[in-house]
Amino acid sequence: MTRSVALLGHGFAARAHANALARLPMFFPDAPSVERSVLVGRDPDRAAAAADRLGFARATTDLDGALADVDALYVAAPNDRHAAASTAALDRDVAVLCEKPLAPTVDAAERMARAADRSGAVAGTAFNYRFSPPTRAARRLISAGDLGTVRRVRAHYLQDWLVDPDAPWSWRLDADRAGSGALGDLSAHSVDLVSFLLDDRVERVAGDLQTVVDERPAPDGDGTRPVTVDDAATVRARFAGGARATLEASRVATGHRNTHRVAVEGDEGAVRFDPGQPNEMAVCRDPTDGFETVDLTDPGGPYADRWWPPGHALGWEHAVVHESAAFLDCVAAGEPFRPSFADGLAVQRVLGAVERAAAEGSWVAV
Repeated sequence: MTRSVALLGHGFAARAHANALARLPMFFPDAPSVERSVLVGRDPDRAAAAADRLGFARATTDLDGALADVDALYVAAPNDRHAAASTAALDRDVAVLCEKPLAPTVDAAERMARAADRSGAVAGTAFNYRFSPPTRAARRLISAGDLGTVRRVRAHYLQDWLVDPDAPWSWRLDADRAGSGALGDLSAHSVDLVSFLLDDRVERVAGDLQTVVDERPAPDGDGTRPVTVDDAATVRARFAGGARATLEASRVATGHRNTHRVAVEGDEGAVRFDPGQPNEMAVCRDPTDGFETVDLTDPGGPYADRWWPPGHALGWEHAVVHESAAFLDCVAAGEPFRPSFADGLAVQRVLGAVERAAAEGSWVAV
């Protein structure tokens, strides 16, 4: 049965999801067939141009009308639109895959999670790095006990697009629309990723948030706009199972276009990888030895049978393809998808606790 899909938004995340939907028939022929039915935007001309470019049959500014004719909605609009759009879809039993962070605030994320609980439709949060080959391979090692007892985790997600103080203002720098800055944009990924790897929840956090540039040029060239979110975040986390984690995020990290690295240390081994570089990972299998590089394009690597011959590299976008295949499989089967809205809410609660911890200068319970 063909699944009809609506896409809300036409920016970076929307293009990534549209690309994934287009690739599914070629590389995941067992996934449900998809019709890219309608792209929803605010500006009719921009939406129409995006629909044509991204392969959607039509464009509209009417979300309610679009939801009447589709099986699933991909929400890739700014964060302040996530709650209303997702809830409207779920109230109609339309499946939803919503970009992270789930919402700008904990309250909004809770409303979304309640809507998912009420609905008969599948609801997922788009933490695409869960579907990167090294993430899957690392989780397999940790779950099998190959690293022993995990003691410490370090993750940093660093970007440099705001290093220049004259970089223009965007909605991502507005607390009312985005919720937070590097914390919600980047640390959300790290919180979810580490929780997924350890199959554990964050119990307590301490945090530090920094805004480096308080005002930036308005995108229309008319004066400046205030920056009301953080440019950089540092999080210390304690997990219920005893592991400790340090998570760093920055959008003012000089020289880092998009660096996302994770290191997990146990008493019998360790693993380190970049989920955005999906072709390899480093594994220490014995505390007396160093790290060895494992080629994940070889047979047996996660998703290796779906793509190219061994040694032929994958890219950042492939995890989004894996994510879409898994989500649509769950929609077709009527089964829960992970990461769910409950998972997205759990991350949002951690982010909220970090904001309180940074304001109070103390450890805070999640």
